[in-house]
Amino acid sequence: MQFSKVSVIGLGYIGLPTAAVIASRGIEVIGVDVNQTAVDTINAGNIHIVEPDLDIVVRSTVMTGKLRATTTPEAAEVFIVAVPTPFKGDNHEPDLSYIEKASLAIAPVLKKGDLVILESTSPVGATEQMATWLAAARPDLSFPQDKGEQADINVAHCPERVLPGYVLQELVSNDRVIGGMSPVCSDRAVALYKTFVRGDCIVTNARTAEMAKLTENSFRDVNIAFANELSLICDKLKINVWELIKLANRHPRVSILNPGPGVGGHCIAVDPWFIVNSCPEQAKLIKQARLVNDYKPHYVLEQIVAAADQFKRPVIACLGLAFKADIDDLRESPALDIVKALAAKNIGTVLAVEPNIKELPQSLAGGSVQLSTFANAMEQANVVVVLVDHKQFKVADKAEFARKVVIDTRGVV
Repeated sequence: MQFSKVSVIGLGYIGLPTAAVIASRGIEVIGVDVNQTAVDTINAGNIHIVEPDLDIVVRSTVMTGKLRATTTPEAAEVFIVAVPTPFKGDNHEPDLSYIEKASLAIAPVLKKGDLVILESTSPVGATEQMATWLAAARPDLSFPQDKGEQADINVAHCPERVLPGYVLQELVSNDRVIGGMSPVCSDRAVALYKTFVRGDCIVTNARTAEMAKLTENSFRDVNIAFANELSLICDKLKINVWELIKLANRHPRVSILNPGPGVGGHCIAVDPWFIVNSCPEQAKLIKQARLVNDYKPHYVLEQIVAAADQFKRPVIACLGLAFKADIDDLRESPALDIVKALAAKNIGTVLAVEPNIKELPQSLAGGSVQLSTFANAMEQANVVVVLVDHKQFKVADKAEFARKVVIDTRGVV
């Protein structure tokens, strides 16, 4: 099964690498994004996000004419939807508005025989909802929910499962779970992914594929919550949690993760709530893990405030803003939340050290937080808070930290 033209809707941390990898296989790819600056940047052969080696692939595919970006959807054979799926409100209700907007945007250019794939991590039933929106916008076409294998348009779900910093490698090497709304939908989606995926393409139905991704991230969230809860207990009992975990992990069947200042990223901090929202009476453990991990930034903030209270003019160096090491991604970052909350308390000078960004995010811009180099921050600060284990912090001379009051949420010091 050959594909000559693919459209990727959403050119962010998943959409752009996916578009570039498909284009590198000689398939024409049209990237669509509402951000004109991102579109212009990509069409110039550059990238607007940080991901190792992505700039090389984008530049080469743009130069050969296989990849181009636009703000307006165009006709294609396949449409891959890779837009955000956050939650909204205090009840963590899934926000499917981005998927709805993407559906309505591509609906006018759909034609018989096209394949639409939802890659966005989604609550169970989102793929069917997308198909419903498409069907309402295009009553002249048939969809799998009504016509099954005889439908004009094929619809499937294939959640991304890549690690920031290793996206290009994992897009190719990782197995993919593919859930079509009919066997034909699954077969066509497998044919597309096999153009660039070396891992296995495992077929299931759309709902199970949606739940698989949520399950993967909820499993990780529960394990992180165990480590974070251990860190709270160890602080109370005056035990070094890092030493404790190393000792416990010497057991052949124990593998405890390291604690941190919370849980970040668009996936692990969000996806478990999709399960809780759908089955609140059954998802008790998953919800409690979320509550533990959501509490951890507040606990770290209390520690910082107590440390700063020792000084007449506290200068607090916050090392890291990203949600994990060695990337620029600030989405759902507990480190960023901690720095914002600290700045709001106005208890001293706050120096933010984030080597992977050139300017402060909008949420911190214009406030009292200063973006600083690591060297400058270590020279000025009397309180140092390690929030992210970036390589620059891990290789630093540990003697520099000895003269400071240090709150180390990552085990760097």
